[in-house]
Amino acid sequence: MQRSFVNILTDKVEETASFYKELLGMIPNFESDWFVNLASPQNSSLELGILSRTHEIVPSEAGDAPSGVLLTFVLGDCDEIHERAKAAGLDVVEAPRNMPYGQRRMILRDPAGTMVDVSSVSAPT
Repeated sequence: MQRSFVNILTDKVEETASFYKELLGMIPNFESDWFVNLASPQNSSLELGILSRTHEIVPSEAGDAPSGVLLTFVLGDCDEIHERAKAAGLDVVEAPRNMPYGQRRMILRDPAGTMVDVSSVSAPT
C-alpha cells in the first residue's frame, strides 16, 4: 500500500475543510472548489479528503449523508479543542469525558454531518 485516506462527502466543501483546518490545524495539500486534501502538519501521511458529493467522480450511490461513521483524531489535549469548538459555536455532541480505555474524548459533528471523535491520552478509569 502506498497511501490511504478517508474522503468526507459534502455539499459544503469549503466550510467542511475550514472546520478541520481551524479546529485541528490541518493544512491543505491541494484545494479546489470540489476537492480539498488536508494533512497533519506534524505528519503529512495523515491525510483527510473533503469531496463534493455531487461531483462527477462520486458514484451516485455514495452521495448519501454519512451514517455509521465515527472519525477519530487523537491529539495532545481534547479539552483545549473543546474550548475552541465551543468558542467557534461548533456542534459539540458530547463534552470531554474520561473513557475506560485510557482516553479522554469529545464528540463533534462537522458541517457535512460526520461524527468526529477528538481524543487525548488519559489514565484508564
